[in-house]
Amino acid sequence: MTQTRLMFFAIIAGLVVIVASQTFYVVDQTQQALVIRFGQVVRTVNKTGSGDLGPGLKVKMPFVESRVMFDKRNQSLETTEREIIAGNQERLVVDAFVRYRINDPYRFYTALGDQSTAGDRLLLRLNASLREALGRASSDDIISSKRAALMNTIRDNLSRQAKASRLGIEVIDVRIRRADLPEANQAAVYARMQTARQQEATRIRATGDQLALEIVATATGEAENIRGEGDAERAQLFAQSYGRDPGFAAFYRSMKAYEASMGQGDATMVLSPDSDFFKYFSRGPSAQ
Repeated sequence: MTQTRLMFFAIIAGLVVIVASQTFYVVDQTQQALVIRFGQVVRTVNKTGSGDLGPGLKVKMPFVESRVMFDKRNQSLETTEREIIAGNQERLVVDAFVRYRINDPYRFYTALGDQSTAGDRLLLRLNASLREALGRASSDDIISSKRAALMNTIRDNLSRQAKASRLGIEVIDVRIRRADLPEANQAAVYARMQTARQQEATRIRATGDQLALEIVATATGEAENIRGEGDAERAQLFAQSYGRDPGFAAFYRSMKAYEASMGQGDATMVLSPDSDFFKYFSRGPSAQ
């Protein structure tokens, strides 16, 4: 009798556990849930940005209702490396990823069903957006100068498609992680870039040399003008001085002649000792 009673209680306890597991469930703060009855969604729990039931311990009708859980956190999908043709007809190997979150679990469930299907659909749309946006840009824009603007364009395009299709997805960001030349083209492109840079350097150097010549010519002309003005002013001063004191003028000219003739090192002159050339040696500046 005791064994029968124990077995009865064990069966009752097992049934209670089964019923409880079918009745109670927990929704974490990072999750959102749909409660489904006979294939129809009857309510959402902890939906992003709504006043629906929040997280915690929840109750559903056992064996009649089921639940489907979705992550509220940001999700990430990565594309495989693929070649695209840029607007300047150069081939590039592009690798990108998209970050998104489920902001409407009901639409997500009815449109996509599960995470795997959602990932496949979103990657198809991402690849199409990549080809469309990058196909209008040059390879230089994709690799460097306009890369950020292109990523924003792709993100906005993908976001519009998700909203228009009512997928229950919010696209947060799209990033081009890698955009490189195919290995077969890298050497030729690098050589072309090097040649272009060398030509640019040669052009800049030639421009600099021309500017230097012009600056030197201008400076030389200005120096000659200044020198000519100085010589003219000196001659005028000398002329004024000569007019005021003819004796000093004769003395100064003789000193200049001495300097010019005797400053030649080992030069030889043959002159008579009583020549007028040496008169200032014996009589000084007063000699006339």
